[in-house]
Order: sequence, then structure tokens, then C-alpha cells
Amino acid sequence: MLSMPICKTPDGHRALKPTFLIALLGTALPLFFWVCVWQGWPLWLCGFLLLPLAWRGRGASGLLGWAGPCVALLGVAALLMRSSASLLYYPVLVNAVFLLAFAISLFQSQTLVERLARRLDPALPPEGVRYTRKVTLAWCVFFVANGSIAWWTTTQSMSIWALYNGLIAYVAMGAMFGGEWLIRRRMVRRLSRTIPHE
Repeated sequence: MLSMPICKTPDGHRALKPTFLIALLGTALPLFFWVCVWQGWPLWLCGFLLLPLAWRGRGASGLLGWAGPCVALLGVAALLMRSSASLLYYPVLVNAVFLLAFAISLFQSQTLVERLARRLDPALPPEGVRYTRKVTLAWCVFFVANGSIAWWTTTQSMSIWALYNGLIAYVAMGAMFGGEWLIRRRMVRRLSRTIPHE
């Protein structure tokens, strides 16, 4: 089960981690496009939303650690050139980085999904290992499809780009998470029936 990334402030209060808030800025980019169109602001101002993502990569290893700085460079390019052209490739870049990270892990001793699963269950059974490999492969297929459509939207109107990358892509990702959760629940129930109880 996913939990909100929360940290404690010096006075003992609970608050969202700064990295989580920074990630929200990245997901809000397509929505801010609509705000700019509605207010008549230059679209390249959306580049400011990507600048804090340079901090998002700190502490992450491998390709995921480079994702934040690379995305922030798109924001810098938009602000320097005063053009929104570079911002259109933000979803494409994000999908490409995650695709590479998930795909490369398929050739390692533990897939990326298995590493995440072992945080919750260090004694992951062999059936769980095989399942996490299938989930990793499924996410690779998703990132290929989602990234390809995101690339296509860069050649379309701004409204189509914002509609897909700001709404449809997130609905599709939510459906992936939901579908995987249902399948995982069924697998856990099946394993609980097959494992003998002492």
C-alpha cells in the first residue's frame, strides 16, 4: 500500500516532504498550460515549474537520478529562448527515462519492481519474484506506448497535447496501478490458500 511521503518538522509537526511537493510541480505542467492560455500569459512561463525538478533527482541512483536535472534543462531552454517548444518534450523525456530504468533492471539480479516489493516484504517468495518481473515488463510496455503517444502529441495542437499529457496519460497510469493492485490481491489470496498453515 502506498503512503504519503511525510516528514516531521523541527517543532514536531508532520508535513509533506519537499521532494514530493517538487514532483507535484512537474505533474502540474500540462494543467498550467491551460492556465496560461486562459490568462493570456506566454506559454514559456511554464518553464519555471520544471526548474525545481533539478533538486528532485538528489538521492536517486542510476537513470532516475538524472531525470530531474534533464527535465529542468527543458525548463531552462524554454525560459532562455522564450519558447514553449522544449516543454512539449517533457512527457516524452520522463517516459523514456522510466522505460530505460525499468528495462535495464530486467537484466539485473533484481528488477526495479522487485526492489520496491522487498521494502515491504524482504522475504519475497519465488512466486513473488516472478510476478514482479512480469509487472516490470508490463510497465516497460506502458512507457513505450505512453511515450510514443506523448511524442505524437508534440506534432498536434496545444489543446491536444495538454488533454493527453495532462489528463488521459494520468488516467491510464491510474488504471495500470489499479489493475496491478487487483491482480496482486488475487495472487496473494491464491498463495495463501496453497501455503500450508502450521
